[in-house]
Amino acid sequence: MSITVLKTPPRTPRANCYAERWIRTVRAEVSHRMLIYGERHSRTVLDEYIDHYNRHRPHQARGQRPPDQDEQAVVPIEGRIERRKVLGGAINEYHRAE
Repeated sequence: MSITVLKTPPRTPRANCYAERWIRTVRAEVSHRMLIYGERHSRTVLDEYIDHYNRHRPHQARGQRPPDQDEQAVVPIEGRIERRKVLGGAINEYHRAE
């Protein structure tokens, strides 16, 4: 079995809409807010952002649930709210204190 690599043209949203949307999101939420010093720093920043993206960030297509959450979470309506800084405070996550 052989695999043929097909390169998509750059900045053509219809050619690979999922990859283009991911790149747009990362640029808007991460790389335009930070100064990246090199490949190692870039990988560290992206790893932390990927964790935030998959475990906490709400997604409109999933009913405001992150990808790693299968069912609708029951969120308590009372209690103290705690903030967790992501990427040195460029992004904040909020949770109810338990």
